[in-house]
Amino acid sequence: MTIPGYDSNTVAEYTLERAGARVELVAGVVPDAFGLRKSGREPPVDALGDPVDLVVCEELKAVEAVRIALVYDPSKLPAGASPTDVAIAVETEAGWEPLESTVDLEETTVTAVLNDRPPGTTVVAGYDDTAAKRAE
Repeated sequence: MTIPGYDSNTVAEYTLERAGARVELVAGVVPDAFGLRKSGREPPVDALGDPVDLVVCEELKAVEAVRIALVYDPSKLPAGASPTDVAIAVETEAGWEPLESTVDLEETTVTAVLNDRPPGTTVVAGYDDTAAKRAE
């Protein structure tokens, strides 16, 4: 699946099957070393999968779109959580930041589409209760 609105010939695709991760991007410069690897970082407590590193992500130039898709384990959701309360989180200096994401319940994947590089290089699928916290 490519990024909606972009010609598939302009989209670079990277997959790390053993971690259930896929990244598609449209950028003016994509370094040869760009790719995905399973992260050695400690996942957040609400992680629903393994963290993945976006290798040399900071070297992407003229980024138009980035689509990150991660597989998640719905059995790791807290009791009473909605199966749609899943988001991709990116590790920043301030901690794990959830990105606006879309959940595919059949495929048990979560996807985020950005118009720039993510604000960090490590991503994970996780339980996202920020909407519930805002409602309180």
